[in-house]
Amino acid sequence: MRRLTIGISAVFLATAAAAQDVETAKATFVDAEGETVGTAEMSEAASGGVLIKIDISDLPEQSWVAFHVHETGTCDHESDHESAGGHFNPGSKDHGYMAANGPHAGDMPNQYTDVGGNLRAEVYNHSVTLTDGEGGIRGRALMIHAKGDDYRSQPSGDAGDRLACAVVE
Repeated sequence: MRRLTIGISAVFLATAAAAQDVETAKATFVDAEGETVGTAEMSEAASGGVLIKIDISDLPEQSWVAFHVHETGTCDHESDHESAGGHFNPGSKDHGYMAANGPHAGDMPNQYTDVGGNLRAEVYNHSVTLTDGEGGIRGRALMIHAKGDDYRSQPSGDAGDRLACAVVE
């Protein structure tokens, strides 16, 4: 029995250590008035890329909205979040999944809001990481736009106003 307990303890400690090695990040979304409207939790996937879990309120009801990573980690609501710069694009690609030389690393699929204007989703982006390096998004911004991305218009998919912005910490 003692040998079994020691074996189980070793497996538990190894599993706990592996779980602590996972890169994680958080972000808090603010709207155009600077009010907190949601959160994001991010985890680096073992195979690369980042899984982003978002929970945001006070968005347009029953609408497709664009979701992107922007290049600058500043969410100044007084500038309508223009302080976040353009889409994160370390590979100098064209915007959109439908562009021949696309997409940007910061391009992600449109998301749909419910009847109350809430958005809850998990989105995987294989082109980014939470660690340092060319694809690193820590210190950059996540952005929700007023319209759906058309996946081809340059430079940002004709996605409309910037509604909610969050700095990846």
